[in-house]
Amino acid sequence: MHFGFYALFLKNTTGCEIKYGKTTYDFDDETVVSFAPGQTVEIQRLGDGPAPVATGLLFHPDFLYRTPLSQKIKQYSFFSYASNEALHLSSEEKAILQDYMDKIKRELQHPIDKFSKSLIISNIEVMLNYCMRFYERQFITREELNTGIMSRFEIMLDDYLDSGKGLTDGIPTVRYFADKACLSPNYFGDLVKSETGKTAKEYIQLKMINYAKSSLLDPKLSAKQIAELLGFQYPQHFIRFFKKQTGSTPREFRLLK
Repeated sequence: MHFGFYALFLKNTTGCEIKYGKTTYDFDDETVVSFAPGQTVEIQRLGDGPAPVATGLLFHPDFLYRTPLSQKIKQYSFFSYASNEALHLSSEEKAILQDYMDKIKRELQHPIDKFSKSLIISNIEVMLNYCMRFYERQFITREELNTGIMSRFEIMLDDYLDSGKGLTDGIPTVRYFADKACLSPNYFGDLVKSETGKTAKEYIQLKMINYAKSSLLDPKLSAKQIAELLGFQYPQHFIRFFKKQTGSTPREFRLLK
């Protein structure tokens, strides 16, 4: 299926497997999976049992046109998550989402009037906010796993900088480390934010600045060499980056020290 809609599926039974890209989606009983326009999935039944049952909410991007939600929809990063990242629900959480599904269904069955669209969108937005709450809860309940990923991320980032990988691979990116952790950039970014209070990009930049400051203490290294080790193609880009982060140029930093 190729989705031209935003979609949330609240799964009620087991019995199917979802292929999302090249990987199997973590999609079992009492889970929610979400897709954004332009994404493609393949659904396969498992065994000879009854067909799986799910409640779906699908809405077209144009439906949000000229509403506050159209500006906020990108904040709901779970729509961009890659494989293996279903939202697992408690029975209470499932009941909350099902309640809003039912409210939207009743509104759709009501004769259309000037309140119809705003009421439907309001309920969609509340549902999405609950999903964000549940996703953040999921980060907390997976704390041990997340800590392991964060430890690997820090080790890989330090190794990237210390080994001069920037010379061949360029400036370290969120996508690079997310791929190494077998996670999507959005999910990986949310995990880092939940663990450190910083975005993954901010965390990488902080490490880069610390590496640059340490390197600037070595008189044998020029600013140009440090820029190249960090992956900057042009020294002036490194100078601008360093000044933006620290308030001084690399040369001024050296003179202060």
